[in-house]
Amino acid sequence: MATIFTKIINGEIPCFKVAETEDYLAFLDINPNAKGHTLCIPKKEVDKIFDLDEATFHGLMEFSRQVAIALEKAVACERVGMTVIGLEVPHAHVHLIPLNSMDDARFINKTQLEKEEFETIAARIASFI
Repeated sequence: MATIFTKIINGEIPCFKVAETEDYLAFLDINPNAKGHTLCIPKKEVDKIFDLDEATFHGLMEFSRQVAIALEKAVACERVGMTVIGLEVPHAHVHLIPLNSMDDARFINKTQLEKEEFETIAARIASFI
């Protein structure tokens, strides 16, 4: 059964796309820790990040790096944090989170955004890639 991320990749579910290549996709988390919280995923559906083949894993890390650099330019923050948890969706993914405090890295406090805010942030990040 396809994961929600595979459905996003296939265009069955909309997303606020930040960047895309033939093998990877970056889009805003719809339940963000902070404005600009972005998910980077391989288009290949693999549950656990360390089960990715070496080339896909390294490609995902480089893609995530490029997105993080753009994210830091687009969203005011002290730095961009990266975390991999993988419990909510069985599809390997990297969280890129704009950080101003340690609390921004915790998955307890969530930021509420309107659709227009998501669209504006996604376009701003994309403009730096």
